[in-house]
Amino acid sequence: MITKPDKNITRKRRHQRVRKSLFGTAERPRLNVYRSNKHIYAQLIDDNNGVTVASASTNDNELNVEATGNVEAAVQVGELIAKRAQDKGYKSVVFDRGGYLYHGRVKALADAAREAGLEF
Repeated sequence: MITKPDKNITRKRRHQRVRKSLFGTAERPRLNVYRSNKHIYAQLIDDNNGVTVASASTNDNELNVEATGNVEAAVQVGELIAKRAQDKGYKSVVFDRGGYLYHGRVKALADAAREAGLEF
């Protein structure tokens, strides 16, 4: 009996391939996206120093969302991470989709961050 590989293992392999070429610096941090079934998370990461500069998620108290695992929540997280990035003085970032396909919640978060002023 042949079993299908686990979706998360496949995603992690894809993420490793993508991460070979993506690197966040102090001037241009990496915007990393993690998506779970219930929530979506975004982090600005400085890979040179190995620190998270800013983060936002559907768990934040600033967000008032009814459902946390949908596109509308992802849009709000994208706007919040862009606001926090600009408060820290970052205008330009490197987008890391985390091995996920660029559609749905990941695309909604990226588009909202772009409209809120981040460049990538």
